[in-house]
Parts: sequence; C-alpha cells; structure tokens
Amino acid sequence: MIEPVTRRTFLASAAVAATFANPARPMDGTKIRLGVIGVGGRGTDHARSLAKVADVTIASVCDVDESRAKKAAGAVAKDGFAEPKTIADFRRILEDKEIDGVTIATCNHWHAIMGILACQAGKHVYVEKPCSHNPREGELFIEAARKHKRHVQMGNQRRSYGHYIDAIKQIREGVIGRAYLAKSWYFANRPSIGKGMAGDPPAGLNYELWEGPAPHRPYKDNYLHYNWHWFWNWGNGELGNNGVHSIDICRWGLGVDYPIRVSSSGGRYRYEDDQETPDTHTVGFEFADRKLITWEGLSCNSNPGGAAFDIVFHGDNGSMILKDGGYTIHDLKGKEIKKLPPDKVSQMEHFGNWLAAIRTGAKLNSEIEEGHKSTLLCHLGNIAHRAGRSLKCDGKNGHILGDAEAMKLWTREYAKGWEPKV
Repeated sequence: MIEPVTRRTFLASAAVAATFANPARPMDGTKIRLGVIGVGGRGTDHARSLAKVADVTIASVCDVDESRAKKAAGAVAKDGFAEPKTIADFRRILEDKEIDGVTIATCNHWHAIMGILACQAGKHVYVEKPCSHNPREGELFIEAARKHKRHVQMGNQRRSYGHYIDAIKQIREGVIGRAYLAKSWYFANRPSIGKGMAGDPPAGLNYELWEGPAPHRPYKDNYLHYNWHWFWNWGNGELGNNGVHSIDICRWGLGVDYPIRVSSSGGRYRYEDDQETPDTHTVGFEFADRKLITWEGLSCNSNPGGAAFDIVFHGDNGSMILKDGGYTIHDLKGKEIKKLPPDKVSQMEHFGNWLAAIRTGAKLNSEIEEGHKSTLLCHLGNIAHRAGRSLKCDGKNGHILGDAEAMKLWTREYAKGWEPKV
C-alpha cells in the first residue's frame, strides 16, 4: 500500500541518498545540467521553467521537428539564459557525459523507451504522464530505474501541490470517515480531427524518428503535433492524456494500488472522423478492500454548470470536493463544514522535488513505481474498452487474469531495433 502522506514528502532521506547518489557527477556545489527531449508546448515550458532555477543549466533541447527545437532554444535565450544546443536525435543527449538528467515531453509511445535508455545512460529522468504506452513498458521502466539507481519522476504535478497534500492527509486521517469511493471526470470541447490526407511529412520533420518504436504508418496531415493522442499506435486517448491526473489523485487518496476488476463503456459518439480512441468514456476500477474509483471523460463536450476537472471523495462520514481551486469538506447531508483555498501552485514544485532528489537523495513525490500504478489503471481501462468486456485483475500486480486475448494488449509490437530491454 501507499506510504502515509506528510505535508512535504520530499524531505531528504539518508538511506535514499545512499541508494541513489549519482556516481558520475558530485552534486554538491555544481550545476545540474539537463537536456529536454520533445519541445512542443509542454517541453518548451520545461526548458523555460527549469532554466530559471539557479543551480540548473539547460544544456540541450531536442526535437525531431527542427523548427520546434530552434524555437525552444530561442525561448530560453530570450528569457536571458544561455541558449541551449539544438539536437534532432535524442541519443546524442544520452551520449553526452556532462548531462545529469533529462526531461521527456514527447509523444506517449516514446516515454518509457526513452526513459529506459536514459537510465541505462546514467541520466535521471522526469517523464511526462503517462509514463508508458502500455503496461509492460511501465514494469520495465521501474526495473531500469532500480538497476541503474536513477531518480525517475512522473509529471503528475498535483502530487507536489500543497493543498492536494493537505487534502489527502486529511482523508487518510479520517476527516470523511472511511473513504471508499473517488469519482473524477474530465471534459474538453475538442473539434473533429477530420479525415487525414496522405502525403510527405513537412520539411524539417524526421517522421521516421518520430515514429521510432511504433510500427510504421504512412504519414497523414492530421497526426501531428497533437492528434496522435487519439490513435492507439502512439497515444492512449483522453484516459491516458488527462484522466491519469485525476485518477492518480483518486488512487492516492483512497490508498489503493492495483485493482481486482476494471470495467469500461463508451466509444466514438460525437464525430465520424479518423480518431480511434473513445471521445465518450466511463471507467470503473474496483479494489479488494471495498473501494472504487470512477472516471468519466468527454473529449467533445463541456460540462455545463461544472468544472472540466474535478475529484470527489465519499466516505461514511461525509465527502470532499478536491480541485485545483482548493477543496471543501461536506457532512453526510451535504453541508459545507470546511473550505481551503489553493496554495500558489506551479509545476516548479514538482520539478523542485525531482531536482532535490538528484542533488540530495530527497524522496520523490511521484517516483516511477507510483507513476506506473496510476498509469496502469488508464491502460487497463483502455484494454477493457478495446476488448469489449470487464477485466478481472490480480490485486498484487494488476495483471489480467483468465483472459489471454486481453492480456495480449499488456505489451505491443515494436519496430525492429526499438524493443525495450533492461
């Protein structure tokens, strides 16, 4: 089960420091040199935010799209910092002995593959959610982090937000009694992606390297740079895109790890276009100790009168509504009995926790094993959807029981030479 939560879970630990100390570069009094891989909007934000940290240098930015790499490097320079090198092939960053760590903000099908290779190259890793494209990759990513003694943090940044930490602590202490149900949802009014036209990739884009470990598909003009989320070859749908954030908080609050049953309903209901993943999706995760998580995702509708992102915990003495805007606690009749506004939050709390781990061995707020457990729920929800039936799972590791066909989706086919190995 998950360890008890404290107000700040990234305090230094001598034991952890001894286990994970970087043997390649002493961290005391030296700058941490980072490479940022994948510099679309999120990756560029990584580079710009981390460049502002006093003991950090952004040494390189990398993207298969030449124009995006140049734009990201220019943005760092415009902020008044040394302009990073621009690199097209992430392997050049991994070969650089002066790089201490990398952040990965690429497409999902690259997350674990790059992360495993980075661990093998002696780099610490901050990987955006989800931490893997399929369950087996997540397991291998954990193995790689352990084998090479690397600090690997997943980018579910709410784990480092003060009011989320306080809220989860109160749930664990019984503020709403025994918490047994966590409901979450995500709404986005996305347009249709239409029917893509086949053709040559744009100049400056290395489409072959963009595909990397994924089996080849001829280029279409509605794949990049965002709609890949809605194709199983590269993405994990809205469940893996945004659902992972709220499901992670639900799992954290209930103190659960692996489910015993996963059910899914939904499909492509709004548009008739090229999208493969559901635009309307409801998933339930049942756990052995009589606890349940539900998630509802609508990619093509807003939530009238409600928030796009919310989490509600129910217990035998009341309920808690938890969101980025703070939290409220209610009694069994629905009366509000406590309200707390949010801390001033940003992803820098989460980055700072990762940097502290690199420098001092501090405890990570979303270490790769915790990230994998939450990501796995999303994978299982998608597998249940694709299989068209509920899944019975092993409560010790999440593996699918008695369904060999569904278990085939535990991993994937890889392009030759890109099979993950630890």
